[in-house]
Amino acid sequence: QVQLVESGGGSVRAGGSLTLSCETPTIPFGYLIMGWYRQLPDKERELVAIQAPDRAPEYVDFVKGRFTISRNRGRGTAYLQMNSLKPEDTAVYYCHAQNKYDLREIYWGQGIQVTVSS
Repeated sequence: QVQLVESGGGSVRAGGSLTLSCETPTIPFGYLIMGWYRQLPDKERELVAIQAPDRAPEYVDFVKGRFTISRNRGRGTAYLQMNSLKPEDTAVYYCHAQNKYDLREIYWGQGIQVTVSS
């Protein structure tokens, strides 16, 4: 049963931009904390950005000023706008959703490849 549907990955040159989308077709969006993680080759999955409903977004230092997380409640979709991409941003990006009323309820997207060439 698909819970989160990711789209928008691909390949760009350094300095380029991509926007990732994460739809939640089967989950009520209003109470979800939405986040984006990434996993570099041979590395552990790491948090990139997170945004709770009606809260300001939070970012890890290495993407501040370059990436923007946003959410559209009407569309039940979260986004990750990635600008000024660097080769070291190359990774599989995962959408993450967590029920703010029951933090044990967690969902992951299928992962989407982002490749940045120099």
